[in-house]
Amino acid sequence: MNLLIKNVNLLSMEEDKVLEGVNVYVEGDTIKHIGELLPDVKVDVVIEGKDKLAMPGLINAHTHLGMSLFRNYANDVPLFDWLTKYIWPLEARLTAEDVYWGSLLSMIEMIYSGTTTYCDMYFFMEEVAKATEEIGIRGVISRGIIEEQDAKVNEEKLKDTENLYNAWNGKAEGRIKVMVGPHAPYTCGPTYLKEILDLAKRLGMGIHIHVSETKREVEESLEKYGKTPVQHLKDLGIFEVPTVAAHCVHLTDEDIEVLKEMKVSPVYNPTSNLKLASGFAPVEKMLKKGINVALGTDGPASNNNLNMFEEIHFAATINKALNEDALSVPAFEALKMATVSGARALLWEREIGTIEVGKKADVILIDLNKPHLHPKNDLISALAYSVQGSDVDTVIVNGKVIMEKREIKTVDVERVYYEVEKRAQNLIRGEIS
Repeated sequence: MNLLIKNVNLLSMEEDKVLEGVNVYVEGDTIKHIGELLPDVKVDVVIEGKDKLAMPGLINAHTHLGMSLFRNYANDVPLFDWLTKYIWPLEARLTAEDVYWGSLLSMIEMIYSGTTTYCDMYFFMEEVAKATEEIGIRGVISRGIIEEQDAKVNEEKLKDTENLYNAWNGKAEGRIKVMVGPHAPYTCGPTYLKEILDLAKRLGMGIHIHVSETKREVEESLEKYGKTPVQHLKDLGIFEVPTVAAHCVHLTDEDIEVLKEMKVSPVYNPTSNLKLASGFAPVEKMLKKGINVALGTDGPASNNNLNMFEEIHFAATINKALNEDALSVPAFEALKMATVSGARALLWEREIGTIEVGKKADVILIDLNKPHLHPKNDLISALAYSVQGSDVDTVIVNGKVIMEKREIKTVDVERVYYEVEKRAQNLIRGEIS
């Protein structure tokens, strides 16, 4: 299918500049031309871009999609209590179908708010892959791995990851990638992490892992290993493969140098870090060192939404107050975290993250005809400080229109709502009883 987005304001993310009245031609899944109208080129679909802004689809570089089933279940609780007393007991009762429907709900929410690519770590990841293929979004999937006392079970988890890679990596028209997902250095011991690293190297996968999310995690690592989690992971060789390091809240200056040296991509999760009282990641320090900082929501049970425009807003505001510097993390830098930097973190920078000829057509259109977006003094500032997820009008992934005029075309949204409500109540009532 050939598609034309006609007469639109364009933020390509190649530069800090919005172009007016641009025409974007898509052939199949690829952007073929950006600029003037081509009267001799026939297209199948024309999308009118008047009063809209086109930009790359947002990239949620760290989340747990199936956890939408637990949204607003356990709140105002410290992270370790939240996990051990509330979330892990419920997760032990999850079925594959639960995760399928919960993930579909999360994908619907992401599409409605302009996210076209995610990086997920959870269980029953084959179901997440099926949901991804069906709804038309792009994603990196990681089977969450927590070490247990039973060596056979641990071996099975590695085999699950290998099977997931063989079955799904590169599938769904290339929209799915697989990474290996050790949960954290405090839930996977050194020997097991080395086995995970061997698997990643053998299959050519990246690693997706939680790192230095809380003070307690860092203190326990220092007590147990005499090293911070970052230094511990470096010494184990984990950072020898491309690593997506979720959170990175409590870092020493030496840790930051390690992340820079090893080309690790930290993922900033401002809302989750605020809600779970984890602290404030040293984003400004990392950016000044040239570290590739991506942006994520974390899971919908610890955020409690998947709205990346909200994360962009927080990324561009929190650090100003924290550093007492109005220049800290300017609007365009926050937008880069959610596009260009996210693509680089997920090893997809050649295909997505910017709107350029030759790249995949992952494009969102923002409706600018909203009261909070008038007057249009500076559209880049508006994207960081004023735009809401609900302002997203159209979503295109891999050249296919999966939402138009806020109607999702690929799944029955009401059916998903029904299934999720039923399953969430069954899980929670069963746990309470």
